[in-house]
Amino acid sequence: MILSNMIHIRTADHNDLFGIKTLYASVARHEGGIARAADEVTDAYIESFVSKSISDGLILVAEHPDDPAILIAEVHAYRNGIKVFKHVLGDLTLVVHPAFQGKKIGRTIFTIFLEEVARNHSDIGKVELITRESNTRAITLYQSLGFRIEGRLEMRIKTSAGSYEADIPMGWQNPNYQL
Repeated sequence: MILSNMIHIRTADHNDLFGIKTLYASVARHEGGIARAADEVTDAYIESFVSKSISDGLILVAEHPDDPAILIAEVHAYRNGIKVFKHVLGDLTLVVHPAFQGKKIGRTIFTIFLEEVARNHSDIGKVELITRESNTRAITLYQSLGFRIEGRLEMRIKTSAGSYEADIPMGWQNPNYQL
Protein backbone atom coordinates (compact mmCIF):
# COMPACT_ATOMS: atom_id res chain seq x y z
CA MET A 1 0.00 0.00 0.00
CA ILE A 2 1.33 3.36 -1.00
CA LEU A 3 0.25 6.83 0.03
CA SER A 4 1.16 9.44 -2.55
CA ASN A 5 -0.02 13.06 -2.23
CA MET A 6 -3.12 11.95 -0.33
CA ILE A 7 -3.97 9.44 -3.06
CA HIS A 8 -3.81 5.85 -1.88
CA ILE A 9 -2.41 3.50 -4.52
CA ARG A 10 -2.64 -0.23 -3.93
CA THR A 11 -2.76 -3.61 -5.61
CA ALA A 12 -6.26 -4.38 -6.87
CA ASP A 13 -8.23 -7.52 -6.08
CA HIS A 14 -11.55 -9.04 -7.10
CA ASN A 15 -13.38 -6.81 -4.62
CA ASP A 16 -12.53 -3.90 -6.93
CA LEU A 17 -14.50 -5.19 -9.95
CA PHE A 18 -17.41 -2.77 -9.52
CA GLY A 19 -15.14 0.23 -8.89
CA ILE A 20 -12.98 -0.60 -11.89
CA LYS A 21 -16.03 -1.03 -14.11
CA THR A 22 -17.42 2.33 -12.94
CA LEU A 23 -14.07 3.99 -13.62
CA TYR A 24 -13.75 2.46 -17.10
CA ALA A 25 -17.31 3.45 -18.00
CA SER A 26 -16.53 7.07 -17.02
CA VAL A 27 -13.37 7.11 -19.12
CA ALA A 28 -15.03 5.37 -22.08
CA ARG A 29 -17.67 8.10 -22.33
CA HIS A 30 -14.95 10.57 -23.40
CA GLU A 31 -13.62 10.44 -26.97
CA GLY A 32 -10.07 9.09 -27.01
CA GLY A 33 -10.18 7.95 -23.38
CA ILE A 34 -9.87 4.23 -24.13
CA ALA A 35 -10.49 2.18 -27.25
CA ARG A 36 -13.72 0.69 -25.90
CA ALA A 37 -17.06 2.46 -26.04
CA ALA A 38 -19.02 2.68 -22.78
CA ASP A 39 -21.35 -0.17 -23.83
CA GLU A 40 -18.28 -2.40 -24.36
CA VAL A 41 -17.22 -2.02 -20.73
CA THR A 42 -18.93 -5.20 -19.60
CA ASP A 43 -18.64 -7.32 -16.47
CA ALA A 44 -16.96 -10.05 -18.55
CA TYR A 45 -14.36 -7.62 -19.94
CA ILE A 46 -13.48 -6.25 -16.49
CA GLU A 47 -13.42 -9.72 -14.87
CA SER A 48 -11.17 -11.02 -17.64
CA PHE A 49 -8.37 -8.47 -17.38
CA VAL A 50 -8.58 -8.21 -13.59
CA SER A 51 -8.26 -12.00 -13.22
CA LYS A 52 -5.39 -12.21 -15.73
CA SER A 53 -3.57 -9.30 -14.07
CA ILE A 54 -3.98 -10.75 -10.57
CA SER A 55 -2.89 -14.25 -11.57
CA ASP A 56 -0.10 -13.46 -14.03
CA GLY A 57 0.65 -9.76 -14.09
CA LEU A 58 0.20 -6.63 -12.05
CA ILE A 59 -2.79 -4.36 -11.40
CA LEU A 60 -2.84 -1.18 -9.30
CA VAL A 61 -5.67 1.19 -8.42
CA ALA A 62 -5.78 4.69 -6.96
CA GLU A 63 -8.53 5.53 -4.50
CA HIS A 64 -10.37 8.86 -4.33
CA PRO A 65 -8.79 10.99 -1.57
CA ASP A 66 -12.17 11.61 0.12
CA ASP A 67 -13.85 8.26 -0.52
CA PRO A 68 -11.72 5.09 -0.79
CA ALA A 69 -14.68 3.22 -2.33
CA ILE A 70 -14.30 5.35 -5.47
CA LEU A 71 -11.43 4.48 -7.80
CA ILE A 72 -9.88 7.34 -9.80
CA ALA A 73 -7.13 5.50 -11.68
CA GLU A 74 -6.08 1.99 -12.65
CA VAL A 75 -3.16 0.42 -14.50
CA HIS A 76 -2.70 -3.23 -15.42
CA ALA A 77 -0.75 -5.57 -17.65
CA TYR A 78 -0.36 -9.34 -17.80
CA ARG A 79 1.40 -12.16 -19.58
CA ASN A 80 -0.43 -13.61 -22.56
CA GLY A 81 0.26 -17.26 -21.67
CA ILE A 82 2.57 -18.05 -24.59
CA LYS A 83 5.97 -19.41 -23.43
CA VAL A 84 8.13 -17.36 -25.81
CA PHE A 85 6.52 -14.19 -24.38
CA LYS A 86 6.75 -15.22 -20.72
CA HIS A 87 9.11 -12.30 -20.02
CA VAL A 88 6.61 -9.73 -21.40
CA LEU A 89 3.75 -7.94 -19.68
CA GLY A 90 1.35 -6.71 -22.35
CA ASP A 91 -2.17 -5.51 -22.96
CA LEU A 92 -1.27 -2.64 -20.66
CA THR A 93 -4.03 -0.15 -19.99
CA LEU A 94 -3.84 3.02 -17.91
CA VAL A 95 -7.04 4.92 -17.10
CA VAL A 96 -7.58 8.05 -15.05
CA HIS A 97 -11.04 9.40 -14.27
CA PRO A 98 -11.67 12.50 -16.45
CA ALA A 99 -12.13 14.73 -13.37
CA PHE A 100 -8.62 13.79 -12.19
CA GLN A 101 -6.71 14.00 -15.46
CA GLY A 102 -3.90 16.55 -15.68
CA LYS A 103 -3.08 16.21 -11.98
CA LYS A 104 -0.13 13.79 -12.36
CA ILE A 105 -2.16 10.84 -11.02
CA GLY A 106 -1.58 8.85 -14.22
CA ARG A 107 2.15 9.54 -14.04
CA THR A 108 2.24 8.60 -10.36
CA ILE A 109 0.38 5.29 -10.63
CA PHE A 110 2.31 4.32 -13.77
CA THR A 111 5.65 5.19 -12.14
CA ILE A 112 4.75 3.04 -9.15
CA PHE A 113 3.72 0.24 -11.53
CA LEU A 114 7.09 0.33 -13.33
CA GLU A 115 9.00 0.60 -10.04
CA GLU A 116 7.16 -2.50 -8.78
CA VAL A 117 8.10 -4.41 -11.94
CA ALA A 118 11.74 -3.31 -11.66
CA ARG A 119 12.00 -4.03 -7.93
CA ASN A 120 10.01 -7.24 -7.55
CA HIS A 121 9.63 -8.84 -10.98
CA SER A 122 13.11 -9.52 -12.35
CA ASP A 123 11.52 -12.24 -14.51
CA ILE A 124 9.74 -9.53 -16.52
CA GLY A 125 12.05 -8.09 -19.17
CA LYS A 126 9.60 -5.92 -21.05
CA VAL A 127 6.34 -4.04 -20.63
CA GLU A 128 4.38 -3.30 -23.81
CA LEU A 129 1.51 -0.98 -24.63
CA ILE A 130 -0.24 0.42 -27.69
CA THR A 131 -1.66 3.94 -27.92
CA ARG A 132 -3.39 5.84 -30.69
CA GLU A 133 -1.26 8.34 -32.59
CA SER A 134 -3.53 11.27 -31.69
CA ASN A 135 -2.96 10.68 -27.98
CA THR A 136 0.17 12.81 -27.94
CA ARG A 137 -0.13 13.53 -24.20
CA ALA A 138 0.05 9.80 -23.47
CA ILE A 139 2.93 9.24 -25.90
CA THR A 140 4.88 12.05 -24.24
CA LEU A 141 4.13 10.59 -20.79
CA TYR A 142 5.18 7.08 -21.80
CA GLN A 143 8.41 8.34 -23.38
CA SER A 144 9.23 10.33 -20.23
CA LEU A 145 8.89 7.06 -18.27
CA GLY A 146 11.36 5.26 -20.52
CA PHE A 147 9.09 3.74 -23.19
CA ARG A 148 10.31 3.75 -26.79
CA ILE A 149 8.18 3.84 -29.91
CA GLU A 150 8.60 0.47 -31.61
CA GLY A 151 6.56 0.91 -34.76
CA ARG A 152 3.35 2.11 -36.28
CA LEU A 153 0.20 0.11 -37.00
CA GLU A 154 -1.48 1.98 -39.84
CA MET A 155 -5.26 2.31 -40.12
CA ARG A 156 -5.82 0.36 -36.90
CA ILE A 157 -8.27 2.72 -35.18
CA LYS A 158 -11.54 3.77 -36.78
CA THR A 159 -12.64 7.02 -35.15
CA SER A 160 -16.23 7.97 -34.39
CA ALA A 161 -15.99 10.42 -37.33
CA GLY A 162 -15.27 7.50 -39.67
CA SER A 163 -11.63 8.30 -40.35
CA TYR A 164 -8.66 6.12 -39.45
CA GLU A 165 -5.54 6.62 -37.41
CA ALA A 166 -2.51 4.56 -36.52
CA ASP A 167 -1.76 2.79 -33.27
CA ILE A 168 1.72 3.26 -31.85
CA PRO A 169 3.31 0.23 -30.12
CA MET A 170 5.70 1.19 -27.32
CA GLY A 171 7.97 -0.81 -25.03
CA TRP A 172 9.85 -0.40 -21.75
CA GLN A 173 12.70 -2.67 -20.70
CA ASN A 174 13.16 -3.64 -17.08
CA PRO A 175 16.64 -2.57 -15.97
CA ASN A 176 16.66 -5.41 -13.42
CA TYR A 177 15.64 -8.22 -15.77
CA GLN A 178 17.42 -11.50 -15.14
CA LEU A 179 17.32 -14.43 -17.54
